[in-house]
Amino acid sequence: MLTDYIRAAMRHAKYEILTESGTFYGTVPDFQGVWANASTLDDCREELQQVLEDWILLAIRRGDRLPIVDGLDLNARDAAEAMPKIVVAGILAGHLRALSGFCS
Repeated sequence: MLTDYIRAAMRHAKYEILTESGTFYGTVPDFQGVWANASTLDDCREELQQVLEDWILLAIRRGDRLPIVDGLDLNARDAAEAMPKIVVAGILAGHLRALSGFCS
């Protein structure tokens, strides 16, 4: 279901070419702060999906409500449906470790 949710959100992505730099800029509506900028459209799409995935994991970890996308609702209805925070924290930590390699 998570994969379907990400794919659905990415179908709503908006892209534009920034005239000053000639780079591609992408956003996903309803996901505040999710954006990417890259030299090619393919790289922009790839980066945007990674940012979206990280945003979703962080929102789940924090207990934030996620936007409903094309009828797909990942929000837990009760504690039995909630993803264990320890699992999300482990996944998020792995993503952050991977991202730190790009910044060093």
